Amino acid sequence: MSLFLATLLPGLLLVLIGALLLWNNPVVSDTARALPRSRRAAILLYGGGALWFLARISRLSEADLIFFQSPWPVFCIFAALAILAFIYVPDFLAVRGLCILMLMVAEPLLRAAYMEYAHPQRLLMVSAVYLGLVLALYLSSVPYRLRDILEWLFRRPGRPRLLGAVLLVYGLATSAAAFTY
Repeated sequence: MSLFLATLLPGLLLVLIGALLLWNNPVVSDTARALPRSRRAAILLYGGGALWFLARISRLSEADLIFFQSPWPVFCIFAALAILAFIYVPDFLAVRGLCILMLMVAEPLLRAAYMEYAHPQRLLMVSAVYLGLVLALYLSSVPYRLRDILEWLFRRPGRPRLLGAVLLVYGLATSAAAFTY
């Protein structure tokens, strides 16, 4: 992935999220509040994260494996765990899936910015990615906190608008920085 694309895509995602929060429509707040326990979101987010992770595992080399000669036993173990999570741990699976996707998407984004010291504007994207990683690690351990955060955020109409404005401006700055490389 090029540094241009690695900076533009997170910037556009931040612009989209910021615009939705700034708009603060009841549909947006209801959808956000329903996200942590949504079965459809769990299938989409956790399923997508699990598939992406399994695709990465299937391409492991022999040097990455300790006990096995092939990645397929590890693949089967993690595939079984992903399926069993849908059956036995369905609560807040969408939040865990969102965390998995954040962890998986961070690698190509940070790899694109690695050793690019000639472009200090890359730090806009890198800072957002590291903040997303910290949030993903926190929410993966206590996923019910996202429900609490969303309830607090949408309790007053000014809070999502303020967060939306901040995300919109930051996303626009990050997207604009992509065109300076």
